[in-house]
Amino acid sequence: MENYNSSFYETDDVRVDPGQQFNLKIKRLGINGEGIGYYQHKLVFVPGALPTETVTVEVQKELKNFIRANLVKVLESSADRVEPVDDYANNVGGFELENLSYDAQLKFKRDIIAETLEKFQPEGYKRYKLLPTIGMDTPVGYRNKATFQIREQDGKIVAGLYKSRSHEVVDLKESALQHPLTMKVMRAIVDMIQELGIPVYDEEKNSGIIKTVVVRVAAATNEVQVTFITQSKKLLKKHQLIERIHGELPEVVSIAQNVNPGETSLVWGDETMVIDGKNTITERIGDVNFDLSVRAFMQSNPYMIPALYDEAFKALNLRSKDRVVDAYSGVGTIGLTIAKDVREVRGMDTIAEAVEDANVNAIKNGIMNASYEVGKAEELLPAWIEEGFKPDAIIVDPPRTGLDDALIDTILKTEPKKFVYISCNPSTLARDLVQLTTKYRVEYIQSVDLLPQTARIECVVKFIKR
Repeated sequence: MENYNSSFYETDDVRVDPGQQFNLKIKRLGINGEGIGYYQHKLVFVPGALPTETVTVEVQKELKNFIRANLVKVLESSADRVEPVDDYANNVGGFELENLSYDAQLKFKRDIIAETLEKFQPEGYKRYKLLPTIGMDTPVGYRNKATFQIREQDGKIVAGLYKSRSHEVVDLKESALQHPLTMKVMRAIVDMIQELGIPVYDEEKNSGIIKTVVVRVAAATNEVQVTFITQSKKLLKKHQLIERIHGELPEVVSIAQNVNPGETSLVWGDETMVIDGKNTITERIGDVNFDLSVRAFMQSNPYMIPALYDEAFKALNLRSKDRVVDAYSGVGTIGLTIAKDVREVRGMDTIAEAVEDANVNAIKNGIMNASYEVGKAEELLPAWIEEGFKPDAIIVDPPRTGLDDALIDTILKTEPKKFVYISCNPSTLARDLVQLTTKYRVEYIQSVDLLPQTARIECVVKFIKR
């Protein structure tokens, strides 16, 4: 795991220059999937290098306690090294583990959880059961959403992701990890922008119109949603663009525009409007249909969502009389999937559009015992309890930042008999466990690979009340 603490060694006297090359033995993988070695006791992070390998690296940047370096040559190769499925795997983010065999990827994801537990040391952590990671049969072609930057390079429109630690866009003409429809639509949209002469964003001049194109596919229905993220409300040649999409891409049933003016690191702006077609596309999980508006969140691997949720529901061990809280609910994918098996579901999310989608999805699926409200879990849950609502079970699926301290306090005061935590970040999970294990014991942690070929990890934690 990436750890910048170098207190065991004096590293201030280690000096390297950008461009300097040296050989390095790789000891382990960091939490972001980079190889880690030591140069004169100073940590060196090398994307694309694997444990046990001896490699030649070139210094990119030296910081106080560690060095960032690029892989130049593999001198002694790991038995787990494979040929990446994408040529640019080590140049852009989101493809960190493509050169690592899939079995080794699954083991790495379980090991990272163990390392983060060792770092934070929640009560009883050495006795936790860390179950083998559940993986995909075919770990490619799963990403249901492509968010590509649009730029002009040498007179040609390109669409892709930023090169690591830069704002240079790498043109992704193909991607083995994306659902095939996302790439088909993206490449066609790029051609349309080029042929229609629509100005694209110039970061240096802060000018142009189209910054980003987002293509999302509902795998169950093959409906596609396209969103143009623009510098201003003006979208030059909008009607011609829509006409061409209609004629060439019948899969696209929803076209939207999001306005995100000025220089910003945020992809999305505050204002979104559907400019043609339906407001939503429809995805299906189990026997429940979910209408997804433009900003609605859904896991990016629809093929592994059932596996993740099955593990969560198995850990909850729900009964028909149970009242369940679905915290960080999004469009209700968790709560609505289990609603038929319990007495009541209440959920909350801070994104109003997601809550609206959740309530609409409940009605469309004939689910009358589930309701969702806009607000923070740490504020709504105490209010519900004060009104007399007492949950039998709580399931939390927070963002990478983990649980808010106030929500942890509420959970510890409420002490629901059944409690499950779905985490997408082992570090914040381990941090939260320090407090949660004062009232709960961790029975097991089940990792599930929702994002193959990347360093991202999802896991389900089953708690037992002490």
